[in-house]
Amino acid sequence: MKIVAPRETRPGERRVALVPESCKKLVQAGFSVSIESGAGDAAIYPDEAYREAGATVETSPADMLGSADIVLKVNAPADETDRSEVQWMRPGAVLLGSLMPLRHLQAVRALAARRITAFSTDAIPRTTRAQAMDTLSSMANITGYKGVLLAATELGKYFPMFMTAAGTVFPARVFVIGAAVAGLQAIATARRLGANVLATDVRPEVKEQIESLGAKYVGVELKENASAGGGYARELTDEDKARQRAVLAEQCAAADIVITTALIGGVFAPRLITAEMVRRMRPGSILVDLAAEGGGNCELSRPGETVVENRVRILAPLNLPSTMPTHASLLFSRNLAAFVLAFTRDKAFQLDLADDIQKGSLITHEGEIVHSRTREAVQTAGAGGKRS
Repeated sequence: MKIVAPRETRPGERRVALVPESCKKLVQAGFSVSIESGAGDAAIYPDEAYREAGATVETSPADMLGSADIVLKVNAPADETDRSEVQWMRPGAVLLGSLMPLRHLQAVRALAARRITAFSTDAIPRTTRAQAMDTLSSMANITGYKGVLLAATELGKYFPMFMTAAGTVFPARVFVIGAAVAGLQAIATARRLGANVLATDVRPEVKEQIESLGAKYVGVELKENASAGGGYARELTDEDKARQRAVLAEQCAAADIVITTALIGGVFAPRLITAEMVRRMRPGSILVDLAAEGGGNCELSRPGETVVENRVRILAPLNLPSTMPTHASLLFSRNLAAFVLAFTRDKAFQLDLADDIQKGSLITHEGEIVHSRTREAVQTAGAGGKRS
């Protein structure tokens, strides 16, 4: 079977879906592996490194995709005037990547129409067995880490306490909202830099994890359980939202840095920080909205931009893993290779749609959209819904 990894064309994307280390493992497992020429350049993986790992470097993406049994991608396939990746793929081929199907409904429609068997790694069940395949967690780790570094760069203060001949400088106060993977990494990174860190999450079961990293847990007394399972939170009731806003307003007003990471189901960002909360923050403080890809947790955030409101800087960075492309690509590639190798028998990838991992992450198959949430979103959009 032939596995291919084309060059990513999303603006600003520097990652590659397959690195030489994973190529070698796949070749040893019996696969033929091809990479589009230049696909790894931005991540510092040159063509020669792929050749040394046993892969073939191809210059025609259309021919390469047309001959592939399995296509590995970082993002949803491109649909550009001169690069229609879905149409280049042969019907019946397997696509594996972080497709974010609820955000890319048009790509999902195209994949179904082309009869592509598409798996999205961000839909993989959050189970112990699937951890090695979980690109969402791998990339969230980088996002949390880099988000704190951005905040430290922008803040006009030190993070740690310093005792100098000129007197003592007290540590910065960092408030992290959301304690899934990105939030926990943000807590750990801020603590390593010496900040005084507080964190909150609507799931009380994460209190121990927050405190184990040296941060103070700030609880929200909710009427209903907010856990949706699998490490995700569900949307709150109106009453619980009011309780949450009161806690957030108090903590944001006292913080030097606020880092938001909250996503519903790992996809869409609830609006947690109002303009009024921002206006009550300290002049010179920083808000880093790490949920910008999902629309943003702050109502003043502009995804991909920095906004200043009442001398508070609001950063809403997009695709932070791409700013660390070497390690981001390494981890992403390991996740994809783990998925493929977990279902490899007799030197071939085996479809097993009864398996919980394949079943949970399958988006399209045999001309149908089989992922229930995605199918509902497509139907809603087709009926005049907002998502497209």
